[in-house]
Amino acid sequence: MELGSQIRAVRSTRVLLGSELRPAVVTIKDGKIHQILTDSNFSGDEVLDVGDSVVMPGLVDSHVHVNEPGRTMWEGFWTATRAAAAGGVTTIVDMPLNSVPPTTTLANFQEKLREAMGKCFVDTAFWGGVIPGNELELQPMVRAGVAGFKCFMIHSGVDEFPHVTDGDLHTAMRHLQGTGTVLLFHAEKEVQNATQGPDDPCQYSTFLQSRPDVMETEAIRIVTQLCLQYQVRCHIVHLSSAEPLKLIREAREAGAPVTVETTHHYLSLRAEDIPAGATQFKCCPPIRSSANQEELWSALKAGDIDMVVSDHSPCTPDLKRLETGDFTQAWGGISSLQFGLPLFWTSACRRGFALPDVVRLLSHNPAQMCRLDHLKSRLAPGFDADLAIWDPEREFEIIEENIHHRNKLTPYLGMKLQGAVRGTLVRGQLVFWEGQFSPEPLGQHLLIHQKRNQAQL
Repeated sequence: MELGSQIRAVRSTRVLLGSELRPAVVTIKDGKIHQILTDSNFSGDEVLDVGDSVVMPGLVDSHVHVNEPGRTMWEGFWTATRAAAAGGVTTIVDMPLNSVPPTTTLANFQEKLREAMGKCFVDTAFWGGVIPGNELELQPMVRAGVAGFKCFMIHSGVDEFPHVTDGDLHTAMRHLQGTGTVLLFHAEKEVQNATQGPDDPCQYSTFLQSRPDVMETEAIRIVTQLCLQYQVRCHIVHLSSAEPLKLIREAREAGAPVTVETTHHYLSLRAEDIPAGATQFKCCPPIRSSANQEELWSALKAGDIDMVVSDHSPCTPDLKRLETGDFTQAWGGISSLQFGLPLFWTSACRRGFALPDVVRLLSHNPAQMCRLDHLKSRLAPGFDADLAIWDPEREFEIIEENIHHRNKLTPYLGMKLQGAVRGTLVRGQLVFWEGQFSPEPLGQHLLIHQKRNQAQL
């Protein structure tokens, strides 16, 4: 089957239909799923027979820092979306930082769209940003199609995306009421009792003690109060601490429309295992203890955490300060966009999670959060023919030459994982197959327009 071609149908002995793996043929017409046939006698040209590989909805990664324009040496649309395709991810949502300019005005959003044009191998949507003083830009960006907005409650790491005060949040919430959009929070708040811990900046414990659980708890306390007051949808990104989960449960029970994600690194990596000077493990909030990690897994099983995403936040190797091993000076961010599916599955299958859980947590719930669930994340007629084709039992090792991110530095290098992606279809087009990519990018921009309450904008 030729890469980049429109596939007429995909046949497998293991198609994930609801909660069951069944032999089926997924037929495709005009980029949409046309029919799902359980009669395997279907034949014809442009039919991709994948044997017993699992066919399921493509992943939706709603937390990806692409960094273009402005910091394209960190990551760009061409490299990021190829990595996504190699990982069975068919849709990404780009964060409003660390690009220069950040996506905090309508003009900057339009510049982002121009930069991304013709460079995306998978479909791409875009977050806007809330910063102090940009409240009059929010509704124009909603009308232009951003998926929602992200803000920081602590220094973002880049000066061009300043963090918001409580007053800024009240102002932003008033401007977002009635729009149907969502406000995402990097939920850490500076607190009095955060300490620097031991003196040695090369010890991971020094960094970990400088970002204690209480920073997330206090930030989430504010988020839940605002969510209840304004009834604007709120989403907590990259939850690393299990301690604030009680606050989130209580807010939901009181009627707050709040959702929460965690990331692959919090579910796969443990503070106890991080060597001195291994700054490729630094991220914010930090990777915490194994006991905390098990609480996150329990919360996923209980439904208290809604989704798992990558928070792919790469940089150039020099910014990781590997030559000094100084955690306090290194850039905080982990590259994992390509490996989310096997990272999750390797740990999840050992904890009793099944393939329908993978689709729910890595595809459907992220799509729903950013209002793409009418197009993405389901194997059903009328939905986009976005398919991930993979072998859950196959093991592989992450080696540098197989990493498609622009910069290869990742804490997962050398890790052996379970679950290898064979192929990826985006709207019925074969964009990745057995290590090779379509000759040209075939992804589209996804502009998300809210019809309900449009008169209020």
